[in-house]
Amino acid sequence: MSSPGTAPVVVGRFAPSPSGPLHIGSLVTAVGSYCLARSQGGRWLVRMEDLDRPRVVAGAAEEILHTLEVLGFEWDGEVVWQSRRTAAYEEALDRLRSAGLVFDCACSRKEILASAPHVGEEGPVYPGTCRQGLEGGSQARAQRIRVPAGPLCFTDGVFGPVEQCLASVVGDFVLRRADGLFAYQLAVVVDDGAAGVTQIVRGADLLSSTPRQIFLQAALGLPLPRYLHLPLALAENGEKISKRHGPLPLAAEGGEILWRVLRFLGQPVPPELRSGCAAEVLAWGVGHFDAALIPSADRFLSGD
Repeated sequence: MSSPGTAPVVVGRFAPSPSGPLHIGSLVTAVGSYCLARSQGGRWLVRMEDLDRPRVVAGAAEEILHTLEVLGFEWDGEVVWQSRRTAAYEEALDRLRSAGLVFDCACSRKEILASAPHVGEEGPVYPGTCRQGLEGGSQARAQRIRVPAGPLCFTDGVFGPVEQCLASVVGDFVLRRADGLFAYQLAVVVDDGAAGVTQIVRGADLLSSTPRQIFLQAALGLPLPRYLHLPLALAENGEKISKRHGPLPLAAEGGEILWRVLRFLGQPVPPELRSGCAAEVLAWGVGHFDAALIPSADRFLSGD
């Protein structure tokens, strides 16, 4: 905790999903979040988002942590596992329910698709069917949160001003799924708040999720972190690089791949460091990282 009159300590985090090995797209997030936090003298936390158990691959979490260690990353404190924090999510859901924001929903995906007014950024917009209560004989499948009608605005550290109307883009969204699992949106907000995270650096594919998380932070009385969304690394076919594109090519102790990632993030890393070891390249990133140089456009991870 900072003393009166001093700047608050920056707390960043990296939160991979153990559904496969660490890939280049995730490494971009790890490098960006680590260098930005450490360059400000801040803390850097690691959280395994293993809440969606059907998607977890055995041994993937350990492999991800080993890869981070090989590349020279050092995190503060113990690794947090979402699968061990369900009581915290339950407590948050109860608080939101007590505030009158949560309601039961009996709709199936097929029913929502058939009655949705339109398709939003991530699928059909929930039409509000169960907002005023379940019809007689209906069984609750999921729990949703009531969203406001007006726009939600924030400023991203890379993309600038962002505005989204939750009601028209996603509708009342799920906090607890039909299979009983807590939704990502709730878990990530609760975890970041509990850890005191002040700076969230992640891929631009999660930019549209941020208004939902800011809404939940306000509803739960949590502080608003600073958000920076990084450009996505593209594969040769123009798709976002994901786990299905394979693990990281960790040749020559990983220095070259870190060099390429820093270049991808717009940082003027010296050409001679391309042949350096991972620790040297990462140290340069910590000492020189400039968020103002991060581009917003998705592009290929060049080897040049």
